[in-house]
Amino acid sequence: MSTSSNNPLHGVTLEAMLTELVARLGWDGLAKRIDIRCFKSEPSIKSSLTFLRRTPWARQKVEALYLQSRKG
Repeated sequence: MSTSSNNPLHGVTLEAMLTELVARLGWDGLAKRIDIRCFKSEPSIKSSLTFLRRTPWARQKVEALYLQSRKG
C-alpha cells in the first residue's frame, strides 16, 4: 500500500502550487503571508521556484500556505 495516496500534495508540483497562490493572493499578498525577498523584489515564478527548490524551510511555508488555502 502506498503512503503517497494519503499525502495531500501528491501529484501537485511546486510550480502549480506557486501559480495558484499567486493567482489567489497576488505577489503582495503572498509576500505578506511569507516574508521572502523573492516574493517582494521583482517577483517571478521562475526566480521563486529556483529559490524554493534550494531552500527547504521556504518551500515548507509555501506548501503549508497552499494546503491552508485549499481547505478554505
